[in-house]
Amino acid sequence: MQRFGSVIQVKPEKLEEYKKLHKNAWQGVLDMITKCHIRNYSIYYKDGYLFSYYEYIGNDYDADMAKMAADPTTQKWWDYCEPCQEPLDTRGPGEWWANMEEVFHHD
Repeated sequence: MQRFGSVIQVKPEKLEEYKKLHKNAWQGVLDMITKCHIRNYSIYYKDGYLFSYYEYIGNDYDADMAKMAADPTTQKWWDYCEPCQEPLDTRGPGEWWANMEEVFHHD
């Protein structure tokens, strides 16, 4: 199992819209997250930033992420979510949400 943390800014005028979208997340999107071996997925908010955490339990992360990105329902969902977000200037190449380095973990 791999743990992933990532961060992105949320546009202040879009915060309530973003919260509403996730309060009523589409079942097809949730199903795809599960099919792509993601578990324990959470998004937190603080001071203009969204923090995402999830656990990946599959064997081929790149293939599963490509599968998710190719899904028409997920693409439509992203069309609604992405205008609410502002990526960090320091994100890596090809990243929307900036991946974070894990510096501590305790079970």
